[in-house]
Amino acid sequence: MNKTLVSICLFLVFNYATVAAQKIAPPKGRIAVVADGNSPDPDDLGGTAVTLALLRSSGLENKLVHYSHSCDLVRDDRISKQAEKERHHLMQVACNMTARRWGGFEHLTFYDAMWQQEATINDLCWAINASTADDPLWIIEAGEPDIIGMALKKTPKEKHQYIKVVTHHPANDNAGDFYTWQQILDFGIEEVRIPDQNINLKLDHEKWDWAKNHSDPRIRLVWTIGNIAELDNIVNFQKGKWDCSDAGMVLYWITGANVNDGLEAGSLDVVKNFLENYVTNNPEPSRKKKK
Repeated sequence: MNKTLVSICLFLVFNYATVAAQKIAPPKGRIAVVADGNSPDPDDLGGTAVTLALLRSSGLENKLVHYSHSCDLVRDDRISKQAEKERHHLMQVACNMTARRWGGFEHLTFYDAMWQQEATINDLCWAINASTADDPLWIIEAGEPDIIGMALKKTPKEKHQYIKVVTHHPANDNAGDFYTWQQILDFGIEEVRIPDQNINLKLDHEKWDWAKNHSDPRIRLVWTIGNIAELDNIVNFQKGKWDCSDAGMVLYWITGANVNDGLEAGSLDVVKNFLENYVTNNPEPSRKKKK
């Protein structure tokens, strides 16, 4: 086989894999996200922006019935009181501004789990109570499990069989101040575990230059929000990295989860294609200049 033919075959295989990975085949049910971002690790900034952009890009924004952030309910000594306060505001901006600029999330209130704890738990309880065999709730564990545990404790046990908690890292599972991961499992929920999403979605900063320099401001906004995490200066392990690892769990759900063979190893190429395809097919209306 000559080199040209080999190159063509590899190109076709690569593109087939990319297209296949972009399938939109979510399982039945709704989705909820419980993120932190107020803890020392700031990756939830980029993760939030990418999560919302992915849901909008796939036409599944109405399936998102709960989004809360800052679910680390006890401040870690590695982050100062001032920096903690900043993170709460930054996470709220990441939620509200991404939702406004990408559109489609008008039905949703984004809750601060620490500062609005009761309202956050009640909102998640509502989503749990609405769950049935034909309309289960998929909870994305993008932070500590405490809010999830508090909501499960407050809801009827017969509803828990319709709850599926998606996780990708034991650092979240084992970080609770009030609930262990085993206690979450003891509620009778279904654990849906996928590989560590940091492997393919925590990347060298320059890998995201395509978004930094993009012609569409919605994609530049996603980059800007994720870039704050690298400039945050609270933790060293984020230096030089653009991280949206938690969004890999949402990508897994969008592409099928454990029902329709979802994409367990999310990648930048797939994220990029979803976002670029959407903005290409849905250009923002031009604003008329005031006379």
